[in-house]
Amino acid sequence: MPVKIRLQRHGKKGKPFFWIVAADVRAKRDGKFLDKLGIYNPNTNPATIELDVDGTVKWLENGAQPTDTARAILSYKGVLLKKHLKGGVKKGALTEEQAEEKFKSWVEEKEGKIGAKKEDLTKAQEAEKAKALDAEKEANAKREAEVKEAEEAEAKATAEAEAAANAEATDEATVEQAEEEVGAATAEEAKTEEKKDA
Repeated sequence: MPVKIRLQRHGKKGKPFFWIVAADVRAKRDGKFLDKLGIYNPNTNPATIELDVDGTVKWLENGAQPTDTARAILSYKGVLLKKHLKGGVKKGALTEEQAEEKFKSWVEEKEGKIGAKKEDLTKAQEAEKAKALDAEKEANAKREAEVKEAEEAEAKATAEAEAAANAEATDEATVEQAEEEVGAATAEEAKTEEKKDA
């Protein structure tokens, strides 16, 4: 019975989530499987991969063939390196302790790279947030300045309108006063003319 190590799709539409399984070649993609070896979530950055390294190595030693994507994941997690080191131990090129030491040092180096990538991503996110915050502050300051200008223009317009109204009122008052004076003067002239006529 030929066995493949492959991905079995789970998750909702647009958000795939995979199980890494050892399954019979003839089984459906999401059908029966022989052993669940781990999970792969490509929705996170970097992708989340949890894998049973020893169990996967055992399947590979027993002849299971990984698909291309599964091979890339196994290589990323060091499964293929561990299988290679186990082959070296069987041939007598290394001792068990040396192989384990090499594998541990490789895993630590890989985790350091992943940690550095996560730090870079968090720094980039923080920088983006700070940039967005600065842009928002700038937009708020601009909006406040525009509101202040509009209020000042409105106050100036109302002051001008009041000044114009006051000027009109004083003009009307002076016109009325002039008319009264003219009326009084004509009344006096009329009286003096009446006195002359009499």
